[in-house]
Amino acid sequence: MKIDVYLISDAEEDIFEIYHYILRHDSPEKADAVFNKLQEACSSLETMAMRGHVPPELDRISVREYREIHLKPYRIIYSIVAKQVFIHCVLDGRRDLDDLLQRRLLRSL
Repeated sequence: MKIDVYLISDAEEDIFEIYHYILRHDSPEKADAVFNKLQEACSSLETMAMRGHVPPELDRISVREYREIHLKPYRIIYSIVAKQVFIHCVLDGRRDLDDLLQRRLLRSL
């Protein structure tokens, strides 16, 4: 059964920033390829949303409303509400994300 997947504005901005970073520092082909893979990973949540796990940075502070999947090195962080998936962040997993995740995701609780 398919469920609806939505990108909130922060996640859209994350993908836009990733695309432009790769475009500036690598090539248009690489930027397009990463964009397409991110899009596919997000779309895959239509049928397999429960496969993700709670981000460890949030689990440590007992916030378990969010899940994540990986498209190395990127982390796609989302929540499931009823029969809908809301993607909140698409972040580079090589960064220290403790503060960013807490700031961005906890403001919406």
